[in-house]
Amino acid sequence: MNPDLARLQPYPFEKINALKQGVTPPADKNHIALSIGEPKHTPPTFALDEIAKQLQGIGSYPVTKGLPALRQAIVEWNTKRYGLPANSLDAEKNVLPVSGTREALFAFAQAVVDRTCSPLVMMPNPFYQIYEGAALLAGAEPYFMNTIQETGFIPDFDAVPENIWQRCQLLYICSPGNPTGAVMSIETLQKIIQLADKHDFVIASDECYSEIYFDENQPPPGILEAAHKMGRDDFKRCIAFNSLSKRSNLPGLRSGFVAGDADLIAGFLKYRTYHGCALPPPTQMASIKAWGDEIHVKENRALYTKKIDDVYVALSKVMTIPKPEASFYLWPETPIDDTEFARGLFEQQNITVVPGQYLSRMAEGSNPGQNRIRIAMVAPYEECMDAANRMIEYVNSL
Repeated sequence: MNPDLARLQPYPFEKINALKQGVTPPADKNHIALSIGEPKHTPPTFALDEIAKQLQGIGSYPVTKGLPALRQAIVEWNTKRYGLPANSLDAEKNVLPVSGTREALFAFAQAVVDRTCSPLVMMPNPFYQIYEGAALLAGAEPYFMNTIQETGFIPDFDAVPENIWQRCQLLYICSPGNPTGAVMSIETLQKIIQLADKHDFVIASDECYSEIYFDENQPPPGILEAAHKMGRDDFKRCIAFNSLSKRSNLPGLRSGFVAGDADLIAGFLKYRTYHGCALPPPTQMASIKAWGDEIHVKENRALYTKKIDDVYVALSKVMTIPKPEASFYLWPETPIDDTEFARGLFEQQNITVVPGQYLSRMAEGSNPGQNRIRIAMVAPYEECMDAANRMIEYVNSL
């Protein structure tokens, strides 16, 4: 077996299951799962109808590069969403359909990391655990940048030592952030691009929460938008990752894209041809429809906005909670150790949340997720409000 497999830590949800062992929650309270960031809103009917309509497509092998119409739909969405110049993204060269961002974020590291020269892969801390696993299995050393309240839950890139930047081959960023909901500004994204130019590394920008924000007049910026505003329409060293999972409530469709630097896309396509992960034709046809519609996305945002606003107001009475700028997570402080808090909350109120330290690693002498929990506001509104009231009861009992 690959010896690097032994370096992988259990996934957070495995740790949660172990934490809950031996605990029996109250039978008179229904279980409310606020741990997994799995959208529960209704998927758009037109996408489901398109899947059924295109089922005959399963009779043919799909090509790794995807249908031209799907690549064009991805180009058109990015161009409109981020205000890019017409034709700055070429459907033949700058975009590639992928099986959701999780698969692509992992595979990308395997394609771009040169394991022969002591590679280092940088990532925010806390983080999406795929970044760490991707780095380890690519033969690289992970480097964690703490995202704490004092820096607005954005990594302090100025504090990174020069020798670390010199070893960096790949930088993962996540904006809007998981689990903090923090959004990187255009200026911060442009600073990262300048650092990539100086030190010759690749930026993998995880933007899967980009369409869940709370001010219709201020959508979060993206890495391609930042590059364009620098006059960099070749998108050199920049790759954006996004999907239909959160945006369109289609997590089971496993449909997303990578977009950006044409040379990186060409190399990644070569890797994926061997990887064997082409999207089924019905998935591609439904994806074309989903990328082309914004009505259902705006309705989705409104549902999340109401849940975030109302639960935030309720829990703020008993917990210190930073107001997220985007995403569907809350990241409150806990009055006791976060693992004890999560276990007790399950035991007394039958609610599952993620202890913050399960999403983080020790770095710079601390674990930035310690004494916080991640609450995923994915359940229906009534369940979220019920959960908020139960959490208030639980905190008051401590």
